Amino acid sequence: MSRRSGYDPGVPCWVDLASTDVPGSTRFYGELFGWQADMVDDPQAGGYGMFLHDGKKVAGVGPARNGRPVSLWNTYVATDDIAALAARVKDAGGTVVAEPMEIFDEGSMTVFQAPDGSYACGWQAAAHPGAELVNEPGTFCWNELYTRDVPAAERFYAQVFGWTARTSDMGGMPYTEWLAGETSVAGMMAMPEEAPAELPSFWLTYFAVEDLDAALRSAEDVGVNVLVGVTEAPPGRFAQLIDPQGAAFGVIQLNETA
Repeated sequence: MSRRSGYDPGVPCWVDLASTDVPGSTRFYGELFGWQADMVDDPQAGGYGMFLHDGKKVAGVGPARNGRPVSLWNTYVATDDIAALAARVKDAGGTVVAEPMEIFDEGSMTVFQAPDGSYACGWQAAAHPGAELVNEPGTFCWNELYTRDVPAAERFYAQVFGWTARTSDMGGMPYTEWLAGETSVAGMMAMPEEAPAELPSFWLTYFAVEDLDAALRSAEDVGVNVLVGVTEAPPGRFAQLIDPQGAAFGVIQLNETA
């Protein structure tokens, strides 16, 4: 289901880009995915805006905070009680970085750090339910945790979101699918050995593309760096990239399903 008007608790519902160069990011993703940027015309929004695809909200963008040297994609998970979510984060050994706060009449959010070092966000919707389009070219379709402590991450995210973990072999390495009920909603794997030692655990957002090879040619034309080249996986061929402002993301050509 591509068009969405709401999300069940425990389902990733939104992604946004904290950018060191918002105009540069809007140009880059506009050329790569055909997105239009609709910036909020209110100083209290702090320079935040929405990426639109076919007129629908698919992601957010705003300036990086706290002197962050590179850009970063953030993952938001739906909840029906943001205060209770923040309490579970603390009970599970995580750190609430930003206490629950209302964002105009759009909804309420919190930002937290898990014991494995990864950051994520919670979102309780009001006027803004999250992405209005998902799982089709030009929209986000998957969120994947690369962690330096799989057991700690498994315990924490299960307690906070009620997820269950299903681990299987994928190409010779363990890969975990996170399930909300019976639905697969996200993934997790151990940080690759070749990753730089200073790279902390992080969530990676994947965006669907119609033609991976064409998307990579377009991305290279507008200044992307290739983090992981074209790779085959059961859901489809994918690659991982770094945008000109330093944010890592994935692109995937999803296999057709019956």
